[in-house]
Amino acid sequence: MINMLEVLIMIVLIVMFILLAVFCILYFKSKTKSEPNKVTEQDGNTKNTKTTKTYKTESVFDFMEFDKIEDNMICIKNDSKYVMVVECQGVNYDLMSEVEKNAVEEGFIQFLNTLRHPIQIYTQTRTINLDKSIQTYRDKVSEIEQNLEKEKRKYEQMVSSGRYTDEQLNAAFYELTKANNLYEYGKDIIYNTERMSLNKNVLNQKYYVVIPYYPDELGDNNFDKKEIRNLAFSELYTRAQSIIRTLSVCGVNGKVLNSNELVDLLYVAYNRDDAEIYGVDRAMQSGYDELYSTAPDVVDKKIRALDEKIQKEAFEKANQKVIEAKSDKQQELERKQAARENLVDQMAKMIIEQNRNIIGNDIATSAIEKVEEEQKRKGRPKKTLEEGGTKENEQKKQTTRKRVKKSA
Repeated sequence: MINMLEVLIMIVLIVMFILLAVFCILYFKSKTKSEPNKVTEQDGNTKNTKTTKTYKTESVFDFMEFDKIEDNMICIKNDSKYVMVVECQGVNYDLMSEVEKNAVEEGFIQFLNTLRHPIQIYTQTRTINLDKSIQTYRDKVSEIEQNLEKEKRKYEQMVSSGRYTDEQLNAAFYELTKANNLYEYGKDIIYNTERMSLNKNVLNQKYYVVIPYYPDELGDNNFDKKEIRNLAFSELYTRAQSIIRTLSVCGVNGKVLNSNELVDLLYVAYNRDDAEIYGVDRAMQSGYDELYSTAPDVVDKKIRALDEKIQKEAFEKANQKVIEAKSDKQQELERKQAARENLVDQMAKMIIEQNRNIIGNDIATSAIEKVEEEQKRKGRPKKTLEEGGTKENEQKKQTTRKRVKKSA
């Protein structure tokens, strides 16, 4: 009986110990779960204690499938693979005749038969970004507008001066009209191009032939990485030129992409949505590949703006003075023309006076009166002694008149 009691007591103790252990384990588990959202009270204020999570910074190259771009090649997986890309221009197969279609098909079959290495044909669809074209049009229209303003000022000065003939005014008005029509045409082009850019369905497809090369093709060798890269470039370039020649039989032109074009290709592939708004060229100009960027000095910007303003004002002043110089020459020419006609009339009257005794007094007087009437009709005053002629000529005319009167 005593032994039986001892066994029962031991069993009960073991069961109690097991239950106590289970209870402790459950208690500690529930405590650890409630610790992240545990609320502690201090001075009547509640504070929420939260556990902080740690994040590990990973390199972007771990996500990319390539390491770098060098020597017109894409280096992949620690130089275990090199890729060169050939861009091809498509042909409009549907618009060809049957003979041309057969020639293209035979050329493509020949291209496939000449392949001795694997290739990949890659098609990339891009949305056409017309921002560059619009900006180019705006720059051109701005130049046309400046030229138009100059023509307007020139024409207004010519009209207000009153020193130009109708033919000259018509020629200036023709140039003004031509500049205005060109300006309106440029604005229409910008408007239509901007409307076209709103259509996101303007797409462009580009076709590429991807040519890989594996350094394992060299077999066992003792080449270093630089030598392997040079051998890979030579082999890839040879393969690319062979593909370009065989595709030319089909009428498909191709070229090997350089490093910058490969960057653009991969940028569009990895940034499908952003590439439509922000291209790789603008990203490079913004300094995305630099550690930091600095803004230009404010004083330098002011000096540059002042230099541009001085140059613009100097150009306008030079243009104005050239127009004024032309006007002065025109006035001088008109004065010389008027003086020439007066001198001709004066000389004609002198010749009539000198030959009065030959042609007769009445005829000479009538001829002189006709010359003076023509002067009045043309609006030219009579030539005085100060305006033209010399004292000797005037004395000769007076002696000639006296002689004629005595002979009469």
